[in-house]
Amino acid sequence: MRVLVSGYYGFANGGDEAIALSIARELKARGHTPVLLSANPAHTAQLCGCEAVPRMNPLALARELRRANLLLSGGGGLLQDKTSARNLTYYLGLIRLARLLRTPAAVFNQSIGPLTVRGETRVRRAVAGLPLIVRDRGSLRTLETLDLHGRLGGDPALLLRPSSGLVRDPQSVVIAPRGDVTASLAPLRELTGRLQAQGRRVVALALMPGADSEAAQALGADTVLDSADPQLLLDTIAASGYVVGVRLHALILAAAAGVPFAGLSYDPKVQGFCTDAGAPVHTVTPDVGLLLEQVQQGVGFDEASVDEMKERARQSFDWALEAARS
Repeated sequence: MRVLVSGYYGFANGGDEAIALSIARELKARGHTPVLLSANPAHTAQLCGCEAVPRMNPLALARELRRANLLLSGGGGLLQDKTSARNLTYYLGLIRLARLLRTPAAVFNQSIGPLTVRGETRVRRAVAGLPLIVRDRGSLRTLETLDLHGRLGGDPALLLRPSSGLVRDPQSVVIAPRGDVTASLAPLRELTGRLQAQGRRVVALALMPGADSEAAQALGADTVLDSADPQLLLDTIAASGYVVGVRLHALILAAAAGVPFAGLSYDPKVQGFCTDAGAPVHTVTPDVGLLLEQVQQGVGFDEASVDEMKERARQSFDWALEAARS
């Protein structure tokens, strides 16, 4: 089966690159041919070891949708108009074009929302009748408010595995800020200093180079890693003892690696993931003393809950592929 995958790929965002890599691997492992829509097709093809085509070329989009047996819209947080209504227009437009060309489509392991009232109407009309797989329970509730039925899956990046032979340093703490969530920087800088005063080593991750680089540098960490390479990010996290993240996929990769974590929720998707995983979650201006205590005690996720998430993420591929066949 030829599967066209739509997401925020090729923009050097480590979280979305992790999703792309995992989806490509899982589809290939099942004997299917993934084709990723990307802002940088050459890079995506090299990273994921599969075909990639330009995401904004109308002729290429129509050609690939005609050739595809299935369009997967996702994963990620695509169906929202908080950041821009244009993004929502793009992703819904692809779904509409697939339906026009009679190519089966599925919403795949997305977070739904936040949506304006107008955005809710647009989403409801565009996806009605499609298989809807979401990655958190909050998104299931959002679908219910739209009179839509969905199924709970899991973020595909949960299925990535660290490289073999890594040695975990329990004294190392990874902190992953987000450049546009400036309110979190002062408390994270304070947390960094207090951890270092206790002899802990702090690694600052910039998961989206450029956008997060200045924020990561500002924390005063012992090491700064500025990279969107999902395997490098995962291995860095897997070698640490704890993760504090504003970036959602720092937390998801921590869960994938079995490293305890705490989130700072700038968006419902962070709250949703931490809640589903049974992990601590704070506002973007956390009580630094409480957060420090959680790091010291290794307060993390609920293992059974994360195992369930991973299993749902695996099964979601079969659900979407079976929907296409039927």
